Amino acid sequence: MIQRAVGWIDGRLGTASLVRTALRKAFPDHWSFMLGELNVYCFVILVATGTYLTFFFDPQQPYPSVIRLSFDVNAGLLVRQVHHWTALVFVAGIALHMARVFFTGAFRRPRELTWLLGVALLGACIFEGFAGYSLPGDLLSGLGLRIADSVAISIPLVGTWISSLALGGAFPSAEMIPRLFVLHVYLLPIGIATLIGAHLALVWRQKHTQFRGPGRTEGNVVGSPLVPNYALRSMALGAGTLAVMAALGALIEINPVWEYGPYVAWQAISPAQPDWFLGWLEGALRIGPPFALQLFGHTIPPAFWPGALLPGLAFGVFFGWPWLERLVSRDAREHQLLDRARDAPLRTAVGTAVLAGFVVLTFAGSDDVQATYGYVSVIGLTEIYRALAVAVPIVAGLLAYAIARGLPRGGPEQAERTRIVRNPRGGYDEERIP
Repeated sequence: MIQRAVGWIDGRLGTASLVRTALRKAFPDHWSFMLGELNVYCFVILVATGTYLTFFFDPQQPYPSVIRLSFDVNAGLLVRQVHHWTALVFVAGIALHMARVFFTGAFRRPRELTWLLGVALLGACIFEGFAGYSLPGDLLSGLGLRIADSVAISIPLVGTWISSLALGGAFPSAEMIPRLFVLHVYLLPIGIATLIGAHLALVWRQKHTQFRGPGRTEGNVVGSPLVPNYALRSMALGAGTLAVMAALGALIEINPVWEYGPYVAWQAISPAQPDWFLGWLEGALRIGPPFALQLFGHTIPPAFWPGALLPGLAFGVFFGWPWLERLVSRDAREHQLLDRARDAPLRTAVGTAVLAGFVVLTFAGSDDVQATYGYVSVIGLTEIYRALAVAVPIVAGLLAYAIARGLPRGGPEQAERTRIVRNPRGGYDEERIP
């Protein structure tokens, strides 16, 4: 009966060959390719838990509804904490996935569009996380919204328009939480789902890249078939992701809004930090230069440089990197095999410098915590982090470049070792042995 039913469907849709091809599709076995799967499962958990929370959240009374949700709704606090922890892991997974793609050169032709979708997805998820973090209306999230509004207003010409559109009036307005609610629950999730779908469709269409190794060429993919090997691994990863997120939500407290109280415009809390994926922006704002500029009758305040210009330049470079590297390397070929980090010293140096800079800025974003519990001057820490923000990326980049240059190039089948030979004159020569 099942055979007849499948035959009837195939006779009208012609899906048998398509399904057969899909089931036999090969997936690389390297663990780093599962980062994309992790992100998909995190997104599914976020949609499921967010839907549950939406039933009980009132954007007109955000703080009281979050308190009721946390203490009066069955499993409310558990679901809320699972949602928050999963959001943190989701953005971390995307960042790690993008780092793997960058350092291995998986963004090169013909995958430039896949890279652009990934960068857009990272930006959308950071914005989505900030919107969700701001919804409870507690003192901590209110301070974050106030900072974000100040950054928006600092943008020349269009800043006040952006602030008015986002908040529906002067901060704090009665419309700002309902508008963030619409963004967080409807618009941004639809956009993220669209980006994920387009990203997966491109990966499926263009086939996977793979690391160099025996039997692997620019024209094939060596790995496990979709069914049963890869599907079972993927299902196990999904179950493990759900289990870990549930354990984090059940056992580790996060964002206890009842300790902060509702947002009051004339109150502040210290020490106070945002979620990790906004820590670098917080740090940039804290150590940014107090420099204002008068230009054509408009004042560009200090918050503009670290709060708007820095992330704009960063994402601009991220979007344009495939073409920037092509311009420098003059390599316009298609690439199906991945590089090791040592095979592209300049790319590795740039990526390492950027990551080091983000780490320094993230630590700078918690300078008030360090000053409070370390009994040191926050002003002194600010000056130290200003110096580190310049020095650490340069040193890290140069060190990464030197290490990458000193290691053997190519894949395992092309690796060389070096033998040091003493010559008759008493000096030493190098012999490279395949």
